[in-house]
Amino acid sequence: MKCPYCGFTQDRVVDSRESKEADSIRRRRECEGCNKRFTTYERIDEIPYMVVKKDGRREKFDRQKVLSGLLHACEKRPVPAGKLGQIVDETESFVVDSPERERSTSEVGELIMSRLQEIDTVAYIRFASVYRDFKDVNEFKQELEQLLGQKRRK
Repeated sequence: MKCPYCGFTQDRVVDSRESKEADSIRRRRECEGCNKRFTTYERIDEIPYMVVKKDGRREKFDRQKVLSGLLHACEKRPVPAGKLGQIVDETESFVVDSPERERSTSEVGELIMSRLQEIDTVAYIRFASVYRDFKDVNEFKQELEQLLGQKRRK
């Protein structure tokens, strides 16, 4: 918590209590830099984070849905579960950090694909084939050629 008087970031909680409506917690804090006291209020964040689908529908962000898609893409691949958890955490942070409390599924999908591409190219292609909804073998081939071209440049 940043002190409103001096900007110092270290403080200690002197007193905590529920508000009269019991919907927030009032905390009395003392800055360790200037020793001045100030009050903060904590509330539960009730507005859900949303993803905007391609057809314009809005859906609540679901960590489990992201993890499920990653697990399908990485099935029988040597991708550590910790890496998948890291991708899910990063994706959730990406959505949470949005100023509008929502992100498009295209932004979310691109983020996931870029992380998968760094970890396992087969898992990346699997995820991309579902995410980008390849209609035929030619679209699949184009994605593979683009991927191979990137590897050659590196």
